[in-house]
Amino acid sequence: MDTTENNLLPMEQFLDAEGEVLKNLPAWVSNEAILIDYYRTMVIARQGDQKAVALQRTGKMGTYPSCLGQEAISTVCAALLKNDDVLIPYYRDLPGLMRRGIPLSDVMLYWGGDERGSASPAWGQDLPTCVPIATQAGHAAGIATAIKIRHEAGDPLRVALCALGDGATSKGDFGEALNLAGAWQLPVVYIINNNQWAISVPRKIQSGAPTLAQKGLAAGLPSFQVDGNDVIALHDVVSAAIERARQGKGATVIEAISYRLCDHTTADDASRYRDSEELKDAWQKEPIKRLRNFLYHRGLWDERKELALKEEADRLIDKAVQTYLNTPLPKIEDMFDYHYANMPAQLDLQKQEALAREQMRQGKINSAGGHHNG
Repeated sequence: MDTTENNLLPMEQFLDAEGEVLKNLPAWVSNEAILIDYYRTMVIARQGDQKAVALQRTGKMGTYPSCLGQEAISTVCAALLKNDDVLIPYYRDLPGLMRRGIPLSDVMLYWGGDERGSASPAWGQDLPTCVPIATQAGHAAGIATAIKIRHEAGDPLRVALCALGDGATSKGDFGEALNLAGAWQLPVVYIINNNQWAISVPRKIQSGAPTLAQKGLAAGLPSFQVDGNDVIALHDVVSAAIERARQGKGATVIEAISYRLCDHTTADDASRYRDSEELKDAWQKEPIKRLRNFLYHRGLWDERKELALKEEADRLIDKAVQTYLNTPLPKIEDMFDYHYANMPAQLDLQKQEALAREQMRQGKINSAGGHHNG
């Protein structure tokens, strides 16, 4: 994909908002299992996302960042990675985490304030969810550097894929990571979820760059825009970038255009700063409906399959919720024991005070005949 003279990058797209084909499809689309797998992941993730919001609203989970309307980006990126590649996710990557085999209950634990949600063996070599903005960009460059240093000659490279939001591209961490990735030709792919809003700041006033992807050009990196609601376009662009990295040809920057159909997090109210007509228009372009229409048009999906999938999703999500709610609370001392090799005296004092308060609380519960199940 070539850049134009005014530094605007063309956007790769195969499907319109209604799932109609705009141009000749790539050959891999004939493998219907790929698209059905994408659709299945996106639908289950959306239902899981809705349940997570409901848990927060009922006081059973902490602040949560929804991925509503952005499921395609994370789904495709995670699916295209090999098992030994490294996913460096950010906080809207629920679909990708699920596609990589992370239990939904682990994700709920994390957003419930329990760090054990990021510590199960299912995470493998992937990094835990990153909430600070853009810090994961440097981590991705570091991981890709380690991959390159340890690489055995003749073998394909492992690949690091770093996800981030449009707001992260305004941080110095992002620019520094791209500079390193370009200078050292690192096997890393940076995928920007441009959902048009960095909390209450719209994309149009966040950056003067015509596209966010072209920020990679300054680092000498191939940089592309893709319709982030079109799984076919995403698959084509992301798979090419991953293969390029795997062959030792360096990093790529991809800007995936989507829209945040939800509030920034459950602590936000987007109706205070976002026009309702803009939101209504964005709902017409969302990725799940688009892919479902495409599958229907090609005879690959029907109402019976749709109902079965939603019932399957309900079962999986209900089981995950029960696992999350039934997980005993972590021990009080866990807040203190993993910061230092040798705990400072002041921190040890805080730990003893916290333990004493917990013992008093438990004593009051037991004397009152109450029951505490964590």
